[in-house]
Amino acid sequence: MSRWEIRVALSLTLFLAGNMYGAEAAQPTVVDAIAKLAVKGRAAKTGYTRAAFGPAWSDVDRNGCDTRNDILNRDLSSIIYKVSSKDCVILSGILLDPYSGESIDFLRGVSTSSDVQIDHVVALSNAWQTGAFKLTLAQRTAFANDPGNLLAVKGRLNSQKGDGDAATWLPPRKSYRCEYVTKQVSIKAKYGLWLTAPEKEAMIRILKTCP
Repeated sequence: MSRWEIRVALSLTLFLAGNMYGAEAAQPTVVDAIAKLAVKGRAAKTGYTRAAFGPAWSDVDRNGCDTRNDILNRDLSSIIYKVSSKDCVILSGILLDPYSGESIDFLRGVSTSSDVQIDHVVALSNAWQTGAFKLTLAQRTAFANDPGNLLAVKGRLNSQKGDGDAATWLPPRKSYRCEYVTKQVSIKAKYGLWLTAPEKEAMIRILKTCP
């Protein structure tokens, strides 16, 4: 288990521990977490812009690299860096795409960078319509740059997903769907977002198939 996966698991466990008591608290499940999330319809998209979530790919952790390169650095292998970037700007690498299972060559360039994109597991527009419009700009900036909500993935699948939730889009690689839905639940719980009824139904249906 990677450090990032451990952080996601701990975040979800802490959420459950803060909302459950007695014997049930000893063995929390993702379904328990879903039960604690509010269920509402999607709010209006009015007012949504990318800028509502802060500057794209900020260096929020102040490590000298923007968030996009941080995620590429985490998710790619066989990385080659730009010499003058202090191991920050990635020129090339290999992605094992979690959504398709394919191995994809990443090459930085105008016509090639888009082959690998950074997906918000809970899409920004979806987040806006399920409660993020109530958050402060600082909170939304944190959401947009949260490593737990970001994955390097095949660009075409990221474009295909758009702002879909679990009811409208799931990774084609079925073996990854349990982890994908778990990440969405963890992020929605962390930022106090709600689920739509179809989204909740789809999540529970997927989780019933998980080990």
